[in-house]
Amino acid sequence: MSDGTLNVTGGCFCGKVRFHATGVRAGVSECHCTTCRKQTGHRYATTSAPIDTVEIEGGDNITWFSASPEARRGFCSSCGSHLFFEPVGGDHYAVLAGAIDAPNGLHMARHIFVESKGDYYEIDDGLPQFEGYDKPVTSSV
Repeated sequence: MSDGTLNVTGGCFCGKVRFHATGVRAGVSECHCTTCRKQTGHRYATTSAPIDTVEIEGGDNITWFSASPEARRGFCSSCGSHLFFEPVGGDHYAVLAGAIDAPNGLHMARHIFVESKGDYYEIDDGLPQFEGYDKPVTSSV
């Protein structure tokens, strides 16, 4: 799409959940917060799609877990694949970039919650870094 958004398909590892989404942001955010790292074993790379543009097949195979009062995360009940992050009261899903079928047109755009990144890696790819969702990091991390 010409406005920097994409139409994508994707799903879980075992295939019990499939989705189609329009208006998906091409830029991927990589989250380094403790919650994301604990739930995935590393970092959490997502893009965003308006909820009303996401069509899910096999939605009864999604388990939703409220990791915090602010959001819930959807994963496949059968294979455990992480698929969605939904802010409470939000109008969009964060869609896990790895769940989107390739080729897809996605690209890494930024790092968020870098203040709580793991101590076993560095972020040195030159992409913008933020303390939260949108507060730029002013010192070297």
